[in-house]
Amino acid sequence: MPEEIRITKKRPRRGDDGHKIVSVRMKDETIERLDALAEKTNRSRNELINMLLESALDIVKVEE
Repeated sequence: MPEEIRITKKRPRRGDDGHKIVSVRMKDETIERLDALAEKTNRSRNELINMLLESALDIVKVEE
């Protein structure tokens, strides 16, 4: 009989990887532009949205 029981760590569940799912309404024209950029750059729409949002958050200024 074995002297120990080994249990491996469970992989993080979906959503526990530092990413969350959000839903956003967009104009058809914006989606078309994103899809064209995705095709041109060989990146997914999701990847582009994240890249563009990160860049925008870095340069946004709030006016009081």
